[in-house]
Amino acid sequence: MASLVAYDDSDSEAEPQPAGGGNDADRMTDVSGVDRPSGQGFSPCAADITNEGAPLAQHSPGEELRGERLPLVRLWKNDPGSCPSQRLQWPRKEPEVPCPSGALPHPSSLWTSHAPASHVPWAAACLKQVKPLWAAPNAPSHAQSMSETTHRHASSLQRKRGEDCVVPYTPKRLRQLQALSSETLRTPDPEPQGPPADRAPAPLRMPPVVSEAIQPHLKSQFRETKVPRKVLFHLRGHGGPVNSIQWCPVFSKSHMLLSTSMDKTFKIWNAVDSGRCLQTYLLHSEAVRAARWSPCGRRILSGGFDFTLHLTDLETGTQLFSGRSDFRITTLKFHPKDPNIFLCGGFSSEIKAWDIRTSKVVRSYKATIQQTLDILFLQEGSEFLSSTDASTRDSADRTIIAWDFRTSAKISNQIFHERYTCPSLALHPREPVFLAQTNGNYLALFSAVWPYRMSRRRRYEGHKVEGYAVGCECSPCGELLVTGSADGRVLMFSFRTARRACTLQGHPQACLGTTYHPVLPSVLATCSWGGDIKIWQ
Repeated sequence: MASLVAYDDSDSEAEPQPAGGGNDADRMTDVSGVDRPSGQGFSPCAADITNEGAPLAQHSPGEELRGERLPLVRLWKNDPGSCPSQRLQWPRKEPEVPCPSGALPHPSSLWTSHAPASHVPWAAACLKQVKPLWAAPNAPSHAQSMSETTHRHASSLQRKRGEDCVVPYTPKRLRQLQALSSETLRTPDPEPQGPPADRAPAPLRMPPVVSEAIQPHLKSQFRETKVPRKVLFHLRGHGGPVNSIQWCPVFSKSHMLLSTSMDKTFKIWNAVDSGRCLQTYLLHSEAVRAARWSPCGRRILSGGFDFTLHLTDLETGTQLFSGRSDFRITTLKFHPKDPNIFLCGGFSSEIKAWDIRTSKVVRSYKATIQQTLDILFLQEGSEFLSSTDASTRDSADRTIIAWDFRTSAKISNQIFHERYTCPSLALHPREPVFLAQTNGNYLALFSAVWPYRMSRRRRYEGHKVEGYAVGCECSPCGELLVTGSADGRVLMFSFRTARRACTLQGHPQACLGTTYHPVLPSVLATCSWGGDIKIWQ
């Protein structure tokens, strides 16, 4: 800690003199700015400081600087020899906080080991406000506020030093954590998003009867899709972007909607009758990028950026399968014929086939790529397509790759010849064709049989992708195509003519997912980067 030393050096820089001149020996100025004659309010200076070069006349018993030319100025009140030089202005008198006379000193304190009961510690004395020599009588308001803040801080430190006179150092990171915790206490607690991660989710109580809205449409075989006109429900509850949505594939339970989000959760909604969240699942420590209903409609397979895979039974709330991948997961697809096999792709050059019964990888499909964007099964599961980000400036091969599921061999990698990536793929329900969403802001149409030729006549455009994982889908009847857009719109096209049938102003942020209801003729669900879901009818 810095010490206050009195200097009487004639070579020092010139200092401002009081207005009006006068003899310095006859007049001294304290911090309050009031002129007093020498000898009033101060102890005699001759007892402590003599002419320049003369030895000291008296010393305190505990002083260690004996024989020094420039002595240390002592600030104790009960010391008769503590008088500053005329060149050093004395601070104003303030109420001192002495240590309690009846209290024993703290054994770890160095300041109170040999000090009298009325003695003010050196650390506390040095924290008193001292007016600098260069301060003007009318100091600016900023300096006053700084001195007041320092004085309040010093007062709190003095109260803390009432027992042991030592304040421990608090690291900056700990002080920031304490400030954040105090702000958290002042703000109300947010609504819990789901059960804790160390506890299994509660069972989902599925109603034994079919929804009244779905029951009349179960017996009809041909379901003509109509263009929705209004918002039926606006579902809010996710704390991050909603990556994907999917209706339950079982028609009698298709009132349930699955949604995955970047807030580490996936939710199940009653999106037909009430628009209420039925259950929230917090099983991952990172963002959930992909989740799929099992073909039976009683289980959900989820994968996230935490490299983990979980198969959750909705009726019991238990995890039937748990696995760990060596890459972040972005897409999952069940095999259309064997529900115990699923494909997993993500931030890797490999696509892996897992068997739920053994919890092991049964096949691997490796290509010279960096990331798998989407997977689509063809020919009842004997082949599948993978969409990758392997396009370059000179070539677009490996953008869409066709694989043989059993042999892990490549069937073709020269399917898409334009230099765009395809973030999502969709299969037509009635014709052997599939759709590819491209970053060229259009939907491309391909044949679903070898050699997978692209149609040059029909191209569905008018929306924006702009790097988002914007999804696309066909209606159950196959007459309409729907896609989201980076500007939040929802666009519908006629499959036969490629003309735009309808445009909905869906969301304020990018619309990522769109899916038709498998039974109801005019119900459409959309999700956005803003974290909300809309049900249209």
